Amino acid sequence: MLQQAMEAAADPWHVPPGRPSGPPQLDFPPVRNGIDYLASVVEHLDENASDVGPRDLKYAVLHLQAAVEVLLKARLQREHWSLVFKDPGRAARKDFESGDFESCGTDAAIERLRDIAEIAIDRKEAEALKDLAKDRNALQHYGLTHNAHAVEARAGRVLDFLMRFLDTQLLPLLEGQERERAGRDMIPVEAGVKNISSYVKRRLNRLRGELAGLEGRTIMCPHCAQMTLVVAPHSGDCRFCGASWDSAELLVYDYLGCPDGELALTFPCPQCSSSAFVEGVNFADGARLSDTLYCFGCSVRHEARDLATCVGCSRPWPVEPDADRLGATLCPDCWGQFTQEDIA
Repeated sequence: MLQQAMEAAADPWHVPPGRPSGPPQLDFPPVRNGIDYLASVVEHLDENASDVGPRDLKYAVLHLQAAVEVLLKARLQREHWSLVFKDPGRAARKDFESGDFESCGTDAAIERLRDIAEIAIDRKEAEALKDLAKDRNALQHYGLTHNAHAVEARAGRVLDFLMRFLDTQLLPLLEGQERERAGRDMIPVEAGVKNISSYVKRRLNRLRGELAGLEGRTIMCPHCAQMTLVVAPHSGDCRFCGASWDSAELLVYDYLGCPDGELALTFPCPQCSSSAFVEGVNFADGARLSDTLYCFGCSVRHEARDLATCVGCSRPWPVEPDADRLGATLCPDCWGQFTQEDIA
């Protein structure tokens, strides 16, 4: 019975074929280990779960710095295993495999990622990583007395960097079971970062320049609730959380003004005729809900003042030049149903 309980507790994913099952084993390869530290960070900084206190912030800083060290070195290891040694010239494979060696520090890891792996890490990002390392050292060895909001803000900058570093430099390099497992492990991390105000503020500030000039195409993302979803014909991509949507998915969310999640009232688009033309879309340029109609099919936006209701089918339609003479607006489909004698 005891043996069966042990086998049930062990993760079968990591039991090598042909070897007997045994007690649960610690199994945290570098990327998974780094993601696990990030999961702890978001748990401590999740403002929806509870108020973030000094103890939460302390462990968030400690675990965030651990995540930095693990994930930066995991990427170095992908370049070559010797690069994680403090002195790569004296690296020995047997020491690497046994873990019996002194690894490089954060500063050296950043330099090697820049110079050898040719990964862009700008000056502000490098400074944020160094500041976090100083906070960790003070907390761990001397006791840190500092403004909690300042420490949290620095942690937010590093968390923003690490999420992007994972998305662009580590997760795409994983394969098979390792990639699937990392994807599952990232789910609570991605959900938790939305509740961390410093992370959100930092990321939105960084995206401000990227979204400049796109305000007329930017709406609220249903996934992260940030005004960072840039729409295009038949699709939309959120610059904050990375979620992608097609037009059918976007139409069903209640940010379009649909009560209880019901489907938005759609009309045939005057431009492309697809039934994805809706009113009540709120854009980042400040257009009010009642003033704008938008087509999720062809990405054409109309101001309500430039439209009238077709007297034949009630669909919105651009005001025709002859509307004053006719006393009404007709869309092309309804126009064909009337004879010239009817109009006269």
